[in-house]
Amino acid sequence: MSSPTPDALLGPADVRELAAALGVRPTKQRGQNFVIDANTVRRIVRTAGVRPEDVVVEVGPGLGSLTLALLEAAERVVAVEIDDVLAGALPATVAARMPERADRFALVHSDAMHVAELPGPAPTALVANLPYNVAVPVLLHMLDTFPSIERTLVMVQAEVADRLAAAPGSKVYGVPSVKANWYAEVKRAGAIGRNVFWPAPNVDSGLVSLVRRTEPVKTSATKREVFAVVDAAFAQRRKTLRAALAGWAGSAAAAEAALVAAGVSPQARGESLTVEEFARIAEHKRAADADRSAEPERAEERPADQPAE
Repeated sequence: MSSPTPDALLGPADVRELAAALGVRPTKQRGQNFVIDANTVRRIVRTAGVRPEDVVVEVGPGLGSLTLALLEAAERVVAVEIDDVLAGALPATVAARMPERADRFALVHSDAMHVAELPGPAPTALVANLPYNVAVPVLLHMLDTFPSIERTLVMVQAEVADRLAAAPGSKVYGVPSVKANWYAEVKRAGAIGRNVFWPAPNVDSGLVSLVRRTEPVKTSATKREVFAVVDAAFAQRRKTLRAALAGWAGSAAAAEAALVAAGVSPQARGESLTVEEFARIAEHKRAADADRSAEPERAEERPADQPAE
């Protein structure tokens, strides 16, 4: 693999010049904050553990700061960009600054939430500076849609990073924590200062590492069923699970039955449970529902002269 030119990455002046030439003004609506520091993007690539054989998918490449750093290290980079102007300009930026690797780059002009397939070989890694306003749904969608992604490193708002990496019992443990843990082992992987962005955001940023589970959570419940329990548990997080899950289960008594069967205290709260415990609750409700639906069939099978018990 040939080496890129030393000045291939974008610096502060390069970013501003590109933006000016394109008439681009970063918008809060799309959570756009462009990285202007080459050392930061190289640090992200190192922390992500990008390998020469990796096919990396990047969401929200913007002007291409991280894209170019990824191309230095990976076999191939596929960038997903929703913005018309940015999507139109990025291939030219790659060709101009890293011509020897331009054939290793592909652009998908789309909303990442609607991406169902990517060109070329299946991605092995996801590395992205995710827009703050859609970071969690985009992350979960990509992990769900592309099971070939083994390793992920995302830069998100520090508060979101804390939530994603939180452990049960933490004050910030919640829906993002549990759902991310369904797919991967999650941990904080560093902090990023505000001064490496243009424009500088009003919040700090953090890196989150997600390594795909080698074996999925063992459960007979579907992901959708498990996530329904999680959503219900945290919709009323101050309530006990017996109360919080009453609507989901059909009644407080049914919620209690599922909880007890799963080995979870009905007086516990959602923030104390692991993803495996949420899965067990979903399993036992599923089993109870199956038993109830089978009762009319059993009644029909009983001889007419045999009374019901």
